[in-house]
Amino acid sequence: MSGLFITLEGPEGAGKSTNRDYLAARLREHGLDVVLTREPGGTPLAEKIRELLLAPSDERMAADTELLLVFAARAQHLAEVIRPALARGAVVLCDRFTDATYAYQGGGRGLSLARIGMLEQFVQADLRPDLTLVFDLPVEVGLARAAARGRLDRFEQEGKAFFDAVRHAYLQRAEAQPQRYSLLDAAQPLERVQSAIDALLPGIVERCHG
Repeated sequence: MSGLFITLEGPEGAGKSTNRDYLAARLREHGLDVVLTREPGGTPLAEKIRELLLAPSDERMAADTELLLVFAARAQHLAEVIRPALARGAVVLCDRFTDATYAYQGGGRGLSLARIGMLEQFVQADLRPDLTLVFDLPVEVGLARAAARGRLDRFEQEGKAFFDAVRHAYLQRAEAQPQRYSLLDAAQPLERVQSAIDALLPGIVERCHG
């Protein structure tokens, strides 16, 4: 694969989608082929799985069901969007990927990281992101931003302890692999967050042309 796979991670209200679009515009200024996508989702079938995962329901979804649905959507997404785009040399910008599974299902739900790792290897083989931008902010700030957007989805209805665990998992992963992760302070004004993205841009462009 000759493309570049960049993922954007972080909890609710971190501004991932906004900053993904900003980064895409900046990369396109350099003449790069950029594909924007998201997880769960990214294909019609995977988007249907996303609806199952996010819609509040009277029936409690078992944590293992949630985990398997996430990876089912990911398998479809990889086959139909991510792998073909990378094969043609595109830059893929994905709003959430497997780091989110480790954070939400591993950290938040308390599922076995070894089990998640087994599914990661089964579904992805050796494919991992080349670069992951982690948009970090205090849980209270993120939840307030999410609430301001309107009706909360099934995950956004979780309590503070859940999101504390999610944030901790993200920070642990970023600390463990600093060569892949860039940690950005998403509590700052948007202009300052995007200035931090601009600072990363030369290195990203160089890798695309390398």
